[in-house]
Amino acid sequence: MNQNQALFEYLLRLGDSDMVLAQRLCELVGKAPALEEEMAIGNVALDLIGQARSWLEYAAELEDAGRSADDLAFTRDERAYRNLLLVEQDNGNFADTMARQFLFDLWHYHLLSALSQSSDERIVAIAAKGLKEVTYHLRRSGNWIKRLGDGTEESHAKMQEAIDEIWTYAGEMFIADEVDSLLADAGIAPDLNALQQKWQSDLTTTLEEATLACPPMDAFMQTGSKQGMHTEQLGYLLAEMQFLPRSFPGASW
Repeated sequence: MNQNQALFEYLLRLGDSDMVLAQRLCELVGKAPALEEEMAIGNVALDLIGQARSWLEYAAELEDAGRSADDLAFTRDERAYRNLLLVEQDNGNFADTMARQFLFDLWHYHLLSALSQSSDERIVAIAAKGLKEVTYHLRRSGNWIKRLGDGTEESHAKMQEAIDEIWTYAGEMFIADEVDSLLADAGIAPDLNALQQKWQSDLTTTLEEATLACPPMDAFMQTGSKQGMHTEQLGYLLAEMQFLPRSFPGASW
């Protein structure tokens, strides 16, 4: 694998994770527990779609195979997607949604902070713009973790259960493969061990403030997304997300 091939793969991972989580959040439009939350969830989804487009546009240009960002988003099958397993999990209840969001936002914040110092100027520009949005995402989801964790007996129990249930998908964010190692050596992507240390430190602080117990860091973790191996939930999500573009290829309005 050469550097360009590795970078293409890496850009897919970034864009796919943003796109899939945005699709999950869009499912909550009309179903959020309060109007203000529905607006906030919708805004976060729009931010992530914008970031996904930027990453996938760069990937399409790098691939130079005649595919656009839309083609990458709407015509690839499940096994060609490279999103984190974390983001494809069902919304569940509001505690489940916020647990998933917080673990992702915390990783996303530190990742974009590191990518803002990348040796690749295009990545720096996309990451720096996205970091402004993700700073808000993290503040919002972190506040909800604290409010629910240190709230009523019921909200505390549901928040703890949500953290415990989603935890098995968190470790994958820091498991490096050939792509990560090659790009880290080139100064394009960050070292995942250093990223994990920052993530873990901030996570521990937030959970302590929320009076929640942090699951063990050495617990069993699900993996496979970097090789295109996903949970069954992604297939259903893509079937809904890709239905119109696949049914009417090339259509515009």
